[in-house]
Amino acid sequence: MAGLASKTVKTLYVRDFFAWTQDQARKLRARARNEIDWENAAEEIASLGRSGKYEIENRMEVLLLRLPKWQYQPEKRASGLRGTIIEQRIRIRRRIEESPSLRDYPAQVLDDAYALARAGAEDETGLTPESLPEICPFDASSVLNSEYWPEAE
Repeated sequence: MAGLASKTVKTLYVRDFFAWTQDQARKLRARARNEIDWENAAEEIASLGRSGKYEIENRMEVLLLRLPKWQYQPEKRASGLRGTIIEQRIRIRRRIEESPSLRDYPAQVLDDAYALARAGAEDETGLTPESLPEICPFDASSVLNSEYWPEAE
């Protein structure tokens, strides 16, 4: 019978992920150890942790695309650009407040995030990758500093 219950849970995991999460949460709260889909539950918990890192990476890429636009295209400084920069900084700060172990992560992904932002600069900003420094001109603390607004060179 245990094999049938296990197969039903795995089928639910594939068929209706949300229902599976609710079912597993209920079983965890009830401490129903023999009914937990341990393999998938462990993977989903690990995935939750990775999602915080991915969010920071993505938001750093957005910042590292918008900050050069702010710096090199002052004539295009609209409130939307400023708002996007502010929003990304706030959301990264909130993610780090929720998970303090990610405090150093923005600095760890800075160079990769800048490389991706630089590669996409032309489509997003009209700036060619060659018009931007090859190495990130910002450090992570400046990127995240709400008082930092790079000036045109």
